[in-house]
Amino acid sequence: MEANAVEIRERLARESEEFRTLREQHRDFEARLEILQQKTCLSEAERTEEKVLKKRKLALKDRMEKMVRSRQAGFRDGTAGN
Repeated sequence: MEANAVEIRERLARESEEFRTLREQHRDFEARLEILQQKTCLSEAERTEEKVLKKRKLALKDRMEKMVRSRQAGFRDGTAGN
C-alpha cells in the first residue's frame, strides 16, 4: 500500500496541474520555514508568519493526501481514470 501511495503521488505529479501547484506551494512554504527556523530570534511578525505557514503547509499536505486517497479508492473500485 505504501509503494502504491508513492506511485500515485508520482502519477498525480505528472497528470494533475492542481497536485503540482499544491506540491510547489508546499515546497515554497517549507523553504520559508527553514529560513525562519535558522534565525536565532524571531520578531513577533516572524513568529506569526511561522504559525501561519505551518498551518497552510499542513492544509496543502492534507489536500494532496486527499487526492491520493481518492485515487487509491478509485483503483480499488475500478473507477480510476487516466
